[in-house]
Amino acid sequence: MLRTIRLRDFRCFQALDFSPAPGTNFIIGSNAQGKTSILESICLLLRLQSPRTSTPADCVRFGTVGFGLDGHYQDSHLHLKYERRLKSFALDSKPQSRTADYLAVARVAWISNEDLQLVRGGASARRRFLDFLGAQAVPHYLHHLRAYERALRSRNALLRDNRPRREIAAFDGPLVQAGTFLLEARAKLVLALAPQVHTAHQTISGTTGDLTITYQAGASIPFATALQNSEADEIRLRSTVSGPHRDDIAILLDGREASTFGSEGQQRSAALALKLAQARELEIGLEHPPVYLIDDIFGELDTNRRNNLLTALPDSAQKIITTTSLSWLADLPVRPLIHQLSAGQITPLS
Repeated sequence: MLRTIRLRDFRCFQALDFSPAPGTNFIIGSNAQGKTSILESICLLLRLQSPRTSTPADCVRFGTVGFGLDGHYQDSHLHLKYERRLKSFALDSKPQSRTADYLAVARVAWISNEDLQLVRGGASARRRFLDFLGAQAVPHYLHHLRAYERALRSRNALLRDNRPRREIAAFDGPLVQAGTFLLEARAKLVLALAPQVHTAHQTISGTTGDLTITYQAGASIPFATALQNSEADEIRLRSTVSGPHRDDIAILLDGREASTFGSEGQQRSAALALKLAQARELEIGLEHPPVYLIDDIFGELDTNRRNNLLTALPDSAQKIITTTSLSWLADLPVRPLIHQLSAGQITPLS
């Protein structure tokens, strides 16, 4: 569990100390108080990654030059500093030059209203979903993902400039090596997620509807052959047209595309099922659940789906949940600790 976190110059907060309890925590407050920013800071501290932005500069409080996050997860002391476009982090007061030891400490499950884009949005949202899981569950996944992104950027720049083929081919090796790893890892992840998604969907929706997912690879294996076969299209389009950056997940509800034929309630249930399955896979690998960060989703759920979701969360997991209202608290199937957020301060109420 996360025992403490301290924010300095992060988003709207000049300073904030928060000590969540084991089990279920609710942060209640009006809109624009910074509830989501607290969850974001926890994810960033534990995973060095924000679920809201790829640019840490977006998290710097207006008028300041950087932010700091400091906290304790179990017996580990974590520290993250971002200042003047430079990021540094420390584990147990020892500065780290590599992320591996730091990221081995904790795992996170993030659930928010934006998850609806997993069903309604483009393929990039579903690739980020796989990458968020892969980075936490698959050894060396993040290393290969970054290597693939670097090779792809360089290769596409040369294609756009219509450079000679021999220059472009210099990046084929790194692209194929990293890309093959990602294609194989993502295929295994989706295969493992599929039965979890089906079960989670039935639990949340309370129906027998069949939710299925299948991996749609952006390249065939061997990737080197797929890359070679797409050479003519690359010359015409001046872009790499085959590879994991074209991956997607097909999401079907009773055999039909959930994005087209599902109602809003069904689409929300499908998105939640994907996120619960993701968390379950992390739990299986860790042999204990991740920290659940759940951002203000209850206003969009009916009573049955809300209670089904809360019941589906592991009893042993630490859950930190934001909401604007607890008017439905009498129906809650769990006993939470409630924290009030107002005017930049957070106070336990019960």
